Amino acid sequence: MKYTLKQLSVFDAVASQESVSAAARKLSMTQSAVSMSLSQFENILDRPLFIRQGNRLTLSHWGRWLRPKAKRLLQDAQQIELGLHDQQIISGSFTLSVSQTFAEHLLPSLISKIDTDFPELRIELTVENTGRVVNGILNHNYEMGIIEGRNDDNRIYQENLLEDHLVIICSAFHPYVKHKIVNLAQLEQAKWILREQGAGTRRIFDGAVHGLIENIDVYKEYESVAVIKALVQNGTYLGCLPYLDVVTDVKKGKLVILPTPELNMTRNLAFVWRKDAGENPLRECILAEAKRLIRSYKKRQNL
Repeated sequence: MKYTLKQLSVFDAVASQESVSAAARKLSMTQSAVSMSLSQFENILDRPLFIRQGNRLTLSHWGRWLRPKAKRLLQDAQQIELGLHDQQIISGSFTLSVSQTFAEHLLPSLISKIDTDFPELRIELTVENTGRVVNGILNHNYEMGIIEGRNDDNRIYQENLLEDHLVIICSAFHPYVKHKIVNLAQLEQAKWILREQGAGTRRIFDGAVHGLIENIDVYKEYESVAVIKALVQNGTYLGCLPYLDVVTDVKKGKLVILPTPELNMTRNLAFVWRKDAGENPLRECILAEAKRLIRSYKKRQNL
């Protein structure tokens, strides 16, 4: 084949930006140079890689087929270049998107450890809900993600890290606090503040009550765990959040976990990436460090 790594790089940049001008800025190239390189690449392959809709470019069928293969070639080329120049193999940038619970409780320690042990590895980080993490990986926006709960897309590989569970919470002065067990009828009568649709926490909650509670009175939905905890703490609402997110507030007496034995809300924190992503030493490095962190965390928490 007569295509070049530069043409592959241009193709990948245009695919990620969905714009020639934005790709040109990302690559520090002129717009005309990017357009010419992309046109030459399509001519060589004799396939249209993009569908042009005004100024926006979306991947064609052939473009979607090609992109993961192009990314693997570019990653391999980077590793070859680093090796030939005697640079540390664990270096370069890596895009990672994580859900809120991991971001708040475990991510700082992971980033600190990687910064210390692998100073040439730069993690480009975003914090999203589970649905957006998975969509971002499918769209090649992120190379790996950490989600809460289950992923059902067969294009995604999932590796579980830590089992956690959700709990029903209320304020210390909520009338349900006096009950030894809170039943389904009482839960149906309550007013709720929950995570937004698409969040892993919300998916697990909805799955747990499905078929058991006919109508849930959802007063508000928020992306922020801190906002949910504050509103529940100061009002007469119920909330549902991961145990890891509320355990400190419960110990301080700010929140109360209600006994709801009829609900099963276990879940996993898990790494996810595309099955067709191929081998990646940066991903394997982050996975290994995360697993060590989780083992240490379990010992401290007696899990």
